[in-house]
Amino acid sequence: MPELVRPVGLGLAARGSVSDTVDWAERARRTGFDSVWIHDSYFERDAVTYASAIASQVEGIRVATGALNPYTRDPVLLAMTVSALDEMAPGRIILGLGSALPLRLAQMGIAYNPAEAAERVEATVAKLRALWAGQRIPSGTEGFPPVEPMFPPVHHVPIYIAGYRTPMLQLAGRVGDGYLARPLESLKSFRSMVPKIRAASVEAGRPEDAVGIAGYLFGLVDETRREALNRAKREPFVIYMMSIQTDVAMRRAGFELELRDRINAAWRAEDYHGAAALIPDDLLDAFLLCGRREDVAERVAAYHDAGMDLPLLQPVVQIDEQVERLLAAGVEYGTEGKGAPILVSSESAARIATDGASATQASQMSVGSRLRRRAGAYYEIMRPFSFTASTVPVAAAGALAALGHRFHWGLFVAALFAALFLHIGTNVVNEIYDVRKGIDSITSPRASLALVKGRLSEREAFVLSGAAFVISAGIGVGLIVARGWVVAAFGVVGLLGGIGYTAPPLQYKYRALGLPLVFLLMGPLMVTGGYYVVTGEFDWRALVMSIPVGLLVAAILHGNEWRDIADDARAGITTFSIRAGRRAAHIGYVALVVGAYMALAMTVATKVLPPLSLLAMLSLPFLVRAVRSAELGASGQQRAIAMIDLETAQLHAAFGFLLVAGLALAAATA
Repeated sequence: MPELVRPVGLGLAARGSVSDTVDWAERARRTGFDSVWIHDSYFERDAVTYASAIASQVEGIRVATGALNPYTRDPVLLAMTVSALDEMAPGRIILGLGSALPLRLAQMGIAYNPAEAAERVEATVAKLRALWAGQRIPSGTEGFPPVEPMFPPVHHVPIYIAGYRTPMLQLAGRVGDGYLARPLESLKSFRSMVPKIRAASVEAGRPEDAVGIAGYLFGLVDETRREALNRAKREPFVIYMMSIQTDVAMRRAGFELELRDRINAAWRAEDYHGAAALIPDDLLDAFLLCGRREDVAERVAAYHDAGMDLPLLQPVVQIDEQVERLLAAGVEYGTEGKGAPILVSSESAARIATDGASATQASQMSVGSRLRRRAGAYYEIMRPFSFTASTVPVAAAGALAALGHRFHWGLFVAALFAALFLHIGTNVVNEIYDVRKGIDSITSPRASLALVKGRLSEREAFVLSGAAFVISAGIGVGLIVARGWVVAAFGVVGLLGGIGYTAPPLQYKYRALGLPLVFLLMGPLMVTGGYYVVTGEFDWRALVMSIPVGLLVAAILHGNEWRDIADDARAGITTFSIRAGRRAAHIGYVALVVGAYMALAMTVATKVLPPLSLLAMLSLPFLVRAVRSAELGASGQQRAIAMIDLETAQLHAAFGFLLVAGLALAAATA
């Protein structure tokens, strides 16, 4: 465990997998971090639940709930909750206590008066301390018995007061054990707040340093500062937070309110790309910590020098890679730059960006690092997550052939690779022309940004796509020799469909024809073609089976187009989603994914496919997740469908390969 000479904590939102959060807390403990802080993510999940999981499973690190509030949780309930947490982690619990976001309280119909917030929090502190000491407190309703705590007294639980207004700062100085600075507090603003806390402590007869000062510092770490800033601008959370910064926060940080208002107008118009483009680097730098590990550590040190005793590093993107990198930045800060380990995994290292790196830096990289960069760029532009769209149709055709005892391993494998390389070429050509059209930019929520980030040149991308098409065609020639010229017809249609998806002169993706043609190409064409290659015959069952498979492939594309309506319309292209509108696009997406399951059920009910084909129904949890994301996206939460193409591809893979497994089992038991 590294020995940190300066304490540092990890901040996490009550979001995502509870088990992941516990794992990150354990890593923070092993790394030498002082504490893990969990804050409520309203309308997502509850902070206390996450804190309980950490407190009960991770030893040797302090656990903080920060910040809870007396508006959504009565002081008596807060006292009871903390008592239970203290039993799980004796002497290791910290309570962050604030007044909550007025916007969220209003959404829940909870009355809030800013002028009374500090008074209410102060009364809550008094009640908590009395209850924890085993004392009775008066009833909240006149004429009823007093409240008597029936839980054992807790160990000392420090209370950190959260809030940015002056009355809350003064309250922290008077009665708090600590003060908790809110997320996205600029350094300029923070410097002006510390003296007010210290002065209030002295005025209350306490030592000037009686109050420990902690604060959430949102960070995004990457291999270059440029890449970190670009990535931050692609995050819906960051765009949203920049659009709702308060007048006080903007003025304290030195920015005009008009900048915030323009970002907010674009956000409300659902022009997320436009909103991101309005955000200057210095605005991000004021409120976020973006850059390399050492850049972030240096910024943390600046907050420490301004009076922050316990910086709490919180990832902008709460994923494993960013948690690892922030832990490394925390060690860099905590050890004052001496002996900080690099905690980034090899998988994360493969996603290194080259833009912003100087020629000198590039020349100093090891051969292994350069190879990883290049391999990562090729991997990214090929979009392997989508390969299910080409492998499932051929695999399903092969399984159906096995059901009829006509399976041929050699021809099946050849067909599978022909389809895969055709798909790779199509993906690369798609990115080339999306960049040329201006659809893809550095702030686009795309699965690949290899070209716009300069990780690959357009020429290199063309070479890659050409090589993929040539390999696919070469395999196709072998299949023509084995099965005749019918295979050539399938191959020519597939090749034209792949190249013409975005390349001129067809460019059918840009003419609102992508959805029906992708359904035909990746559904009926691939399944029936694959079946013919393997067996040398046509079978109407292959055509019927291709319908649910094709519907889910179409859903991958449709989800992508639905998400990208604003970017596509700005680029002057036409997609089905643009023509139909957001509401119809949402209905269409749900119809495609649900329709695939209905189609499969009908094929089994009519005895076209054997009952074991229903093994595909085990993929229903993926369907539920996709529909849930779609419902949230339809309600205006664009972030919920940011990765809808990836989620739908995972649904397609689960459905497709379970279908293949069911057919294979039926073939084996026939």
